[in-house]
Amino acid sequence: MSPRETSRPPAPEPLPVPVADNHTHLDLEASEAEVAALLAAAAEAGVPRSVQIGCDLPAARWTVEAVERHPQLLGGVAIHPNEVPGLVERGELDAALAEVRELARHPRVRVVGETGLDFFRTPPQQWHLQEESFRAHIALAKELGLALQIHDRDAHDAVLRVLAEEGAPERTVFHCFSGDAAMARACAQAGYYLSFAGTVTFKNAEPLREALRAAPHDRIMVETDAPYLTPVPHRGRPNAGYLVPLTVRSMAETLGTDLEQLCGQLAATTEAVYGPW
Repeated sequence: MSPRETSRPPAPEPLPVPVADNHTHLDLEASEAEVAALLAAAAEAGVPRSVQIGCDLPAARWTVEAVERHPQLLGGVAIHPNEVPGLVERGELDAALAEVRELARHPRVRVVGETGLDFFRTPPQQWHLQEESFRAHIALAKELGLALQIHDRDAHDAVLRVLAEEGAPERTVFHCFSGDAAMARACAQAGYYLSFAGTVTFKNAEPLREALRAAPHDRIMVETDAPYLTPVPHRGRPNAGYLVPLTVRSMAETLGTDLEQLCGQLAATTEAVYGPW
C-alpha cells in the first residue's frame, strides 16, 4: 500500500446531533494512546459513544478492561464464527464459551456478539460447528438479558433459520447488514435491528441502499466495524469512529431524510438496544 492508503483520512464535518458507533474493534489498535486519541477524535466528530466488540478470548478480555477505563465505551464479547472450528479441533470451545459467559456478566458489557455464521471463510463441512456455537451464544444472550450482535456472511437463510428455531433475543442486531431489501423487510418484521456500515456508501452497493430504504427508521443503526469498511471517499484506508459522519450523511441522502432527524433517531434506537452509557 502507498503511504496515503495506510494513513488515517482527514476528519469530516461533525454531525449536528451525537450518534453512537454501534460496532468497533479498538482492540486492534496499536496502543492505549491510539485508542484514547481515536475516542477523542470521534467525540469531536459527533460520535461520543461506541460499542467495543471483542470476538475472540484475548479481544473479549481486552474489551472488559477497556469499558472500565473508558466511559465512552460499552462492550460486547463472543467467539467469532471463524474462530470456532479451530477451538473445536483443540478441544477448547466449551472452555472458551464458559469464559465468555463470565466476561458477559460485567455490567458494562451489553452485547453477546459478534456471533453467527460465516459461509465465506469456513468450508461447508465445518458449518455445523459454527451453528452449534451460534445457538450457544443465542442462549447466553437470552439468559443474561443482553443484546445479540450477528455476523452474517454469505449465510442469510441459515442465520434466519437458526434465529427462528432458537427464538431470537428481544434485541437482535444484524451487524454490518449485508442483505437485500427483501431480507431487510423480513428482519424488520421479525423485530430485528439492522446496523449499516461504510459499505452502504460503496458505489456498487445499490442493493444495500435499497435494503436501507426498506427498513423502518426505528430499526436502523450505524457502525464502523473499524478498522475495516471505511466509507467513501476513503475506502481502503483505516476506518475509525470519527468517520461515522460520512456514513450517516450517505444514509440520510439515501433515505431522503433530514440529517438532524436521522441522527436523533439513530441515537434513540441505539440507547433502546443497549441502554444508557
